[in-house]
Amino acid sequence: MGNLLKVLTREIENYPHFFLDFENAQPTEGEREIWNQISAVLQDSESILADLQAYKGAGPEIRDAIQNPNDIQLQEKAWNAVCPLVVRLKRFYEFSIRLEKALQSLLESLTCPPYTPTQHLEREQALAKEFAEILHFTLRFDELKMRNPAIQNDFSYYRRTISRNRINNMHLDIENEVNNEMANRMSLFYAEATPMLKTLSNATMHFVSENKTLPIENTTDCLSTMTSVCKVMLETPEYRSRFTSDETLMFCMRVMVGVIILYDHVHPVGAFCKTSKIDMKGCIKVLKEQAPDSVEGLLNALRFTTKHLNDESTSKQIRAMLQ
Repeated sequence: MGNLLKVLTREIENYPHFFLDFENAQPTEGEREIWNQISAVLQDSESILADLQAYKGAGPEIRDAIQNPNDIQLQEKAWNAVCPLVVRLKRFYEFSIRLEKALQSLLESLTCPPYTPTQHLEREQALAKEFAEILHFTLRFDELKMRNPAIQNDFSYYRRTISRNRINNMHLDIENEVNNEMANRMSLFYAEATPMLKTLSNATMHFVSENKTLPIENTTDCLSTMTSVCKVMLETPEYRSRFTSDETLMFCMRVMVGVIILYDHVHPVGAFCKTSKIDMKGCIKVLKEQAPDSVEGLLNALRFTTKHLNDESTSKQIRAMLQ
């Protein structure tokens, strides 16, 4: 316990002997029920990412259809190309809903009395690892989505075509699978630059507002503790040497950034002010010490998806570090 507190009080001269085992943590009996629920969601995460990575879009077909509006064959070709893609986009969106519920279950477990958030993270490492896996997935998903403009182009074309056919009193089979209400919700989701991060931020805010008897500090302290542990593991050679692969290093960085963003959205004054429990300068320094091409997406996430970076309370030094 004292070792973890050293992380939080930043006694850098005495590095804490606390290692959050992202590679091998296994659930205790007390964690198992929630762990199984979250595991059932996370088991689909890799196939979601693979499907998103392979997403090529229907750009050429849509372009041909728009340029030749009277060519029925080209209209049908574009429509037949877009429909299966919309079904895939629906799958991604529905996974975000499952992830939102999973995060709220984890927050409930990791913030509930009688233990402090710090004690929870130390005692329930398997749940902490699942929390980390959700954040890791989220940043990977959003990185892929931001690099793929075809997603919004395909969905916009789909909605325009549906609207046009509705005006002409035509009902298309796909509307049985993606009805108007679902299309509206999907449209809001994909309009976000980082839709999964937005989902998790909203889920965390909803958790805080729904649990009025639970001090908000329980949630924000859980997030700041996770950030501190990740930062210390990244900057301490003794801990970094225990990672068995570079993937774990990247995992730890993504988790750190994801938790910072959640904290910044949930905490009333955010992660960047002087009173923040997150050492933002230290976290940015750790990222900037890595190969630039491996962390540019993470730095961009801090630049563009946080809430309080441009507040007056943010120091000029932190802003300069993120320029």
